[in-house]
Amino acid sequence: MASFVSLTPSRVWKSAPSLRPVSHCSRWLQHQAHSAKRSPLAFAFDIDGVLIRGPSALPAAQRALKLLEGANPLGVKIPYILITNGGGESEDARCRKLTKLLQVDIKPTQYIQAHTILKSVVDKYADEPVLVLGGVNDTIRKVAEGYGFKRAYTTLDVLAWNPAVWPFHTLSESERASTKVLKRCSDLPHHSPQVDFSKTPIRAILVFHDPRNWALDVQVIYDVIMSRGIIGAPYIHPNEYASSPKIDLVFCNPDLVWRSDFARPRLGQGAFREAFQAVFKSFTGTTYPYIQYGKPTKATYDFATQVLTDRLAEIQGGPVHEAPSVYMVGDNPESDIVGANAAGWNSILVRTGVYDPEAGPPKHKPTMEVEDVEEAVKWAIDREMQKLRS
Repeated sequence: MASFVSLTPSRVWKSAPSLRPVSHCSRWLQHQAHSAKRSPLAFAFDIDGVLIRGPSALPAAQRALKLLEGANPLGVKIPYILITNGGGESEDARCRKLTKLLQVDIKPTQYIQAHTILKSVVDKYADEPVLVLGGVNDTIRKVAEGYGFKRAYTTLDVLAWNPAVWPFHTLSESERASTKVLKRCSDLPHHSPQVDFSKTPIRAILVFHDPRNWALDVQVIYDVIMSRGIIGAPYIHPNEYASSPKIDLVFCNPDLVWRSDFARPRLGQGAFREAFQAVFKSFTGTTYPYIQYGKPTKATYDFATQVLTDRLAEIQGGPVHEAPSVYMVGDNPESDIVGANAAGWNSILVRTGVYDPEAGPPKHKPTMEVEDVEEAVKWAIDREMQKLRS
């Protein structure tokens, strides 16, 4: 087990929470940081398996974030953002929950979930019919509409339009209430769809979050792609498939697994993508081209870099002229560590989530491997203080 070895006098960390007297060297470093009005480092944290597990905050996370709020040997507020491949609700709603859970104010301006990046492509599809997948009932549609997608539909809408699309699932009352339907007449139990999918060309399929009904969703995605966007229309002939225009297919999270409060990791959106591609390939002999967002893609880390820069400017009260050292703290070598390494960030791997050291060393080597997020924060701060001293 990698242990935390403080590069500062032990009494520095013991006194940090209340900032009681520290060593002459640390007092000089505090002065330097305050004079520059900036922190020499910034953090990016994964959430599941790093800060929380299931419905509960990890105790080390609450202590770590309090250090960043100013209770550290530098005596400054250390900027940080949260980057997760999770999602399923609005950024505002998620930040309110995290604030309560972590006991630290988390602002939407410092929070990136898997589908936040879709805000950057709204203009392309704003007025086009798009299919949005993931989450419970119509929550994702509401998120999509909040981003600016004016004609977003769910697979539950499709099923309400024509139950024969997938006869193995009957809509529950809550599911039906979440669909875009209009009552024909108050005295009739039946509903007519607000949209006729046989006349509505779907232009893109956006998988925001982990789908809840894989069978229904795989079927509808396949229908949309093979029918050129018109559900129920004839399928593309195999001889025409290669040259026919493609419906955009976008996934926001490549993770095959994620860590909850269950004993073993659970299947994620990446596993759903693989399931769909296996079905598609069995019919067509090829996989379907798609756009992938989420950690560790370059697009997501570039987006995160801009969010972090904006956060730094918000804290400093002006433009960022000199970027600090960035430390990514994550539990998944395949997304957190490889993405951070590729972005030129320092990477710290914790053992409280997906990564299991008993299964062998990580495929992608981090800058440092530690037990938990508190140890990660202390190590990074000490490392930067050592640089300042030298």
